[in-house]
Amino acid sequence: MRFNLSSSVLSSKLQTLSKVIASKNSLAILDSFLFEIKNNQLTITASDSENTMHSTINLDSAEGETSFAVNNRTIIDAVKELPEQPLSLDVNMDEQKIYITYQNGSYNFPIQPADEFPKVQPIAAGATTITIDADILAENINRSLFATAQDELRPVMNGLYFDLSADSLAIVASDGHKLVRNKIFTIKSDTPSAFILPKKPANLLKNVLTKDGGDVVIRYDQRSAEISYAEGYLSCRLIEGRYPNYNSVIPETNPNQITIDRRSLIGAIRRVSPFASESSQLIRFHIENGQLTLNAEDIDFSTSAKESVICDYAGNAMSIGFKGASMLEILNNLEGDDITIQLADPSRAGVIVPGKQPENEDVLMLIMPMLLND
Repeated sequence: MRFNLSSSVLSSKLQTLSKVIASKNSLAILDSFLFEIKNNQLTITASDSENTMHSTINLDSAEGETSFAVNNRTIIDAVKELPEQPLSLDVNMDEQKIYITYQNGSYNFPIQPADEFPKVQPIAAGATTITIDADILAENINRSLFATAQDELRPVMNGLYFDLSADSLAIVASDGHKLVRNKIFTIKSDTPSAFILPKKPANLLKNVLTKDGGDVVIRYDQRSAEISYAEGYLSCRLIEGRYPNYNSVIPETNPNQITIDRRSLIGAIRRVSPFASESSQLIRFHIENGQLTLNAEDIDFSTSAKESVICDYAGNAMSIGFKGASMLEILNNLEGDDITIQLADPSRAGVIVPGKQPENEDVLMLIMPMLLND
């Protein structure tokens, strides 16, 4: 059979889907894309056995229906260097080959039977469903991924926790030293439920969700999730286990509040960080009389740095230690000009919130302090 499509559209879809394919697969067929042509649509599928992503392209013309698998490197290399132009693809199932014709030349290479490609088990009809705007989901994933852990002993910390309750959907990430909690008040349910999305599918979603991308529908049970978006859908295995009670580590009241320009603080931390101890990356934050002073010191190399930043603070003088790299990650993943740092005492976690919250959302980030040797 023969079908036609744009070279740039095909190349773009293949590049996105290739991120699903693992470098080493248990099944040789998983090194391939699955192509399925039906009802003038081409559906391309990539899988690593735990995550399966499908993307759909509307075809100008297609003669009949067919399905086959083709090696991912072969077809990506074939189309990635082509300028924008129409491609004609001829599939010969008897020869087990595909012929691609473009303006100044042609390719041909082997294909494999589609029935060797593993099928995804559908989720049961009674699964929980969440509908969320694509832009909001992409923003929350982007804002949270940096705080996930890489902990073999506690795998539940290695993903994003989606906590659906009667007042909101909370998207949470934590590695035990820093925490991000995003509350979306437009999504709620009288029947609480939750799931943990691994980092790989979260990263895949982040790359395919775009602004004005419509709604994303997430259906999930205890083991897996199906996520449908404008241009395809993703099936993935979830992380099983019980996520820690993240609300218990968020202080109810932190009376000492600093309001400060986010970019000024980022610049100051970047300038003093090279002079902090390489092992601890400790930076001392001293707040007094509307001024935040940052101190970094490396005793081993006899280096130190100090810089002051104007802030809005009316509390008692206070010193607290934070890891410079962790604080930078938090500040870089917040938006807006001003942020508020809420503190209680040098031994308790600091809470950082944007000066202006997104509409119908509540964004909170937390960082654990480091011991100061006074």
